[in-house]
Amino acid sequence: MTTTLPEPIARFIATTNAADSAGFVDVFTDDALLDDWGRVFRGAGGIADWNRTDNIGVNAHFDLVDVQQAPSGEEWIVTLTVSGDGYNGTGPMRFQLAGDRISRLRITPN
Repeated sequence: MTTTLPEPIARFIATTNAADSAGFVDVFTDDALLDDWGRVFRGAGGIADWNRTDNIGVNAHFDLVDVQQAPSGEEWIVTLTVSGDGYNGTGPMRFQLAGDRISRLRITPN
């Protein structure tokens, strides 16, 4: 790892691994956007939907591989290994933060 993991991203991982759906949704801003390979989810309701279909709802578990702050300083690129009853594999997630919450999350192949 090259950089310290920001606290909101650490909560994103911890709430997923603890199967804490309420805590997971609370990690995001009220107007957050989550883009999962082109499937877009907005706001608390959208985050809760994604959590149910693609995250805690399918017993996802995250193991941190790497974290880097993008050169712009506005984005964090976090590589996670995901296991569970849904997607399994290792790849990057790109986070933008607003204070102590996540405002945008993009999950892409690279």
